[in-house]
Amino acid sequence: MTVEQIYTGCLAQGAYYIESEGEAVIIDPLREVDPYIKKAKENNAVIKYVFETHFHADFVSGHLDLSKKTGAPIVYGPTAKPDFEAIIATDGQEFKVGKVAFKILHTPGHTMESTCYLLKDENGKDVGLFSGDTLFIGDVGRPDLAQKVNNELTQDKLAGYLYDSLHNKILPLNDDIIVYPAHGAGSACGKNMSKETTDALGHQKKVNYALQPMSKDEFIKAVTKDLVAPPAYFPLNVMMNIHGYESIDKVLEKGQHAFGPNAFETAANETGALVLDTRNPQTFAKGFIPNSINIGIDGNFAPWVGTLIPDIKQQILLITDEGREEEVITRLARVGYDNTIGYLKGGFEAWKNASKETDNIHSISADELADAMQKENIEIVDVRKKSEYDSEHITDAENAPLDFINDSMAQLDKNKTYYVHCAGGYRSMIFNSVLRARGFDNLIDIKGGFKAIKESGKFKLSEFVAPTTQL
Repeated sequence: MTVEQIYTGCLAQGAYYIESEGEAVIIDPLREVDPYIKKAKENNAVIKYVFETHFHADFVSGHLDLSKKTGAPIVYGPTAKPDFEAIIATDGQEFKVGKVAFKILHTPGHTMESTCYLLKDENGKDVGLFSGDTLFIGDVGRPDLAQKVNNELTQDKLAGYLYDSLHNKILPLNDDIIVYPAHGAGSACGKNMSKETTDALGHQKKVNYALQPMSKDEFIKAVTKDLVAPPAYFPLNVMMNIHGYESIDKVLEKGQHAFGPNAFETAANETGALVLDTRNPQTFAKGFIPNSINIGIDGNFAPWVGTLIPDIKQQILLITDEGREEEVITRLARVGYDNTIGYLKGGFEAWKNASKETDNIHSISADELADAMQKENIEIVDVRKKSEYDSEHITDAENAPLDFINDSMAQLDKNKTYYVHCAGGYRSMIFNSVLRARGFDNLIDIKGGFKAIKESGKFKLSEFVAPTTQL
């Protein structure tokens, strides 16, 4: 038997390839399915089933394309109602794969159809739990997402279902079972996930806050505390996973249309497409096409696209590093942005060589920021999350989180100069590019972000102190 986790860092997502005696299953596949097919072919194995733990919110699954290309049926747990052919399993049902078996454990809570797959080895021993978004390492699935697509549900009601699922289905299992979750640290599907991506269930029973002895009411309060709003694209991805979507092959074909500078400019003007520049933030700062938005491909690209581009049907034109066009189109499609209509052939250099208009963003070091503060009173904008800002920040810096960019933008005056930083320089350039496209011309970026600021030792730092309650 082979169990392989296929982890995708930018989504903090784990898909799984399990094989026994020439038969394989894929659990929660990503949108691009050819790597799974290639792996099975190399191993002389046949993909027998495509298991889905639930209707995912943070990415578009590859279940439809994978099933179509391999003939493997899609399997969901009880209560799932997809708009395509699938096996809707019953609680406790088993699926044989080679000499091993998978037992269906219906575990509603994160969503109502959420299901775990309990792996039994050739001797019938329980050895692994593919827990989807029901149980993470260090956390459990947030119970507020399904209410976005079902108005009859509340997060407290879902949290109550989750409590029952954990206590009736998962906690009674043996301690030596390995937990294989669908996500790790960085995913918005939970709030306190570990950087570890697998663990023994027995260890989780000891260290996971949500698995400690407590009443249902205490559990509901614990798992719903401090939940921040999920990215706006989550309900849209759920709908795509339920109702279906265009084949990834067609999305790639449409997106890989190469435009020369003149044709690119014409396409942008005539279609109203968003011009998305995916180069390194500091490379972008030195020169870019006016009104383009920077979201660097070498970062948490897909989640930030989903957070900042509200219309999932928005047409997109790309500027990428040469040779990375297909990668960018694929990563956009992972979160449902299927309307890339082409890219700039030759990248930004081709634009410059055609003597087209360019723009830039002034970027300075932490030392240069310290010098500027010595000479005059300046306004510093910290675009990290509120929790990061509260932990530690430059004294008198204003918090304007990138996550809520429209609210943050309303705090600022187009006529003032702002020095903008995040944690390391990735988010601040996104922020600056979006505001620059909206007429904010006096933004200065801080290279290296708060990390460089703190390491310089030249700034007075403050922490948020909660007000005391007077008795």
